[in-house]
Amino acid sequence: MEREQIRQAVTEDVPAVKAVTDAAYHPYVERIGVVPQPMEADHAANVAAGKVFVTEDPGAGRAGPVGLVVLEAHADHLFLDSIAVHPDAHGRGVGRRLLRFVDAHARALGLPEVRLYTNAMMWENQEIYPKYGYEVVERRVDGPYDRVHYRKRLL
Repeated sequence: MEREQIRQAVTEDVPAVKAVTDAAYHPYVERIGVVPQPMEADHAANVAAGKVFVTEDPGAGRAGPVGLVVLEAHADHLFLDSIAVHPDAHGRGVGRRLLRFVDAHARALGLPEVRLYTNAMMWENQEIYPKYGYEVVERRVDGPYDRVHYRKRLL
């Protein structure tokens, strides 16, 4: 049996989606000087719109979701709006499995690439994404956010 499965979030998951997102992004608040955008998202609306996918990992010592992705399908790409793994589940491969899911989901939708961005001050992400096939497209300031934009071509 697989340790964890990824499923579309349901209304009952909204508190866990908020908790995982807040726990994952809170360490960056001081570093970047603003609250990361995923922490301010309307989680209930995203879940209701079918954009959120969650995963549980009983071995992480937590009940309920420990990781999630927020996805938005566009005509020519899948946008990975947010990926979050609860700190209690770090080092268990949750993020890697979520990224594989994103690729598979894009392919299932017939989309040729995945796009995402990360804050330039989240340098850990800038080391991780290239390891999974993402390439930098541009760096751009959007309001208070200095973002590095990435894409991964799936063809």
